Amino acid sequence: MNQHTIFDTPIVAPICRLLAKFFLLIAGWKRGDDAPTIDKYVLIAAPHTSNWDFYFTLLIAFDYKLKIFWMGKDTLFKGVLGPIMRWLGGISVNRSSSNNLVGQTIEAFKQNDKLIVTVPPEGTRGKVSYWKSGFYHIAHGAGVPIVLGYLDFGRKIGGLGPVFHPTGDFEKDLVEIKKFYAPIKGKYSHLFSEEAVKSRKESEDKKD
Repeated sequence: MNQHTIFDTPIVAPICRLLAKFFLLIAGWKRGDDAPTIDKYVLIAAPHTSNWDFYFTLLIAFDYKLKIFWMGKDTLFKGVLGPIMRWLGGISVNRSSSNNLVGQTIEAFKQNDKLIVTVPPEGTRGKVSYWKSGFYHIAHGAGVPIVLGYLDFGRKIGGLGPVFHPTGDFEKDLVEIKKFYAPIKGKYSHLFSEEAVKSRKESEDKKD
């Protein structure tokens, strides 16, 4: 996307990278493996259990020298906060029109040679019983892979995990994705567990 963000602002971006490394160091955090050498992908951001996830995600992104875009509820973009949130890579999301959002994001991938869109599959930092499928439909529809990003507060490691290529079978693919997130601990671990990494269909089936 042509949107100008903090990640590519002259002078500011290099300073932020140095500050990110400093803050991660004093917080006792370290970065995971190197980022994949691909230009376009959907980046899962999980687990999402606190407001701290946003700040650590930005720090990790700067440490990786990535230009990421993230989705946030439209109320975050109202008033004077709007331009700031967009500068930080934010994309306003109206949760009542998720299908339109998927289509627009797919089109954005098609129109850009380089694009990383971060999507929290839980959709909220509260406890959820299943993952929303928007991230998957965006990746599959755009023909781009999914990178399994994570913030492990248990080990204080944040990074980019495996590259996953969606097959079109959401239920089957989610089983494989679930295996990666099984040992990951969110800041509030009671809000995230391996059991929560499931589809809406699986969640409803277990209630029957």
